[in-house]
Amino acid sequence: MRIALGVEYDGSAFCGWQFQSHGRSVQGELERALSSVADHEVKLTAAGRTDAGVHALMQVAHFDTTAQRSERSWVLGANSNCPADLSVLWARGAPEQFHARHSAVARRYLYRIVDRPIRPALDRLRVCWCRKRLDDRAMHVAAQVLQGEHDFSAFRAAECQSRSPVRRVIEVSVQRVGGVVAINIEANAFLHHMVRNIAGALLAVGTGERDRAWLAELLDSRDRTRGGVTAPPQGLYFATPSYPAAFGLPAGADARAPGGACARAGERL
Repeated sequence: MRIALGVEYDGSAFCGWQFQSHGRSVQGELERALSSVADHEVKLTAAGRTDAGVHALMQVAHFDTTAQRSERSWVLGANSNCPADLSVLWARGAPEQFHARHSAVARRYLYRIVDRPIRPALDRLRVCWCRKRLDDRAMHVAAQVLQGEHDFSAFRAAECQSRSPVRRVIEVSVQRVGGVVAINIEANAFLHHMVRNIAGALLAVGTGERDRAWLAELLDSRDRTRGGVTAPPQGLYFATPSYPAAFGLPAGADARAPGGACARAGERL
């Protein structure tokens, strides 16, 4: 039987999603918890891997099992064995053809920035801090050039292993929600560090270091060395993947409700 899970986590103390022998991973903690419930070893596949310090509002993963458990039992059993910075939100039986990574038709990320002279204390591990007041409107206008299918080499990490730098951005927005500037971006897929590199470029626009037209020039250059800083990981959240409605996953991971989790993220956090 194949089980799909929705998971949230605070990535501050994790070395990332993927299992690492030298550190604490989300995958490792969750596999340990689920194996205890299943009474056999569980191996997880996720919609997308997150790096060290990156959070998730709703990561989706799947695993196969011979154990007979109710959906409620998977959730409660896993959470009773998970650390406090990791929670299973839901569990659903899924058809054999469902694959958390390959079945996803889109993915959304959120990047949160606090722009004020005083560094944040309570949210220091969950936001990016910028001392200068950001022009969020200029950032939003500049970001629109990213929509559509492009070669995103200028926003690709040097160690990225993807065969192609071409991705299709479905939607991107920058808006101020209370004291936070939130960058929301949805694409069919992402390159390594693509969102953090986009956030770094938008920060340069927001502070006035670069004008709005620069982002288009950077995109066209396909040159990462011209792209400026990579924004820090603590501001980044994997918001949600989207799947065809036929899989019957909860709203937010369902392609019928694109952006649901991400659109509310700024208010919820």
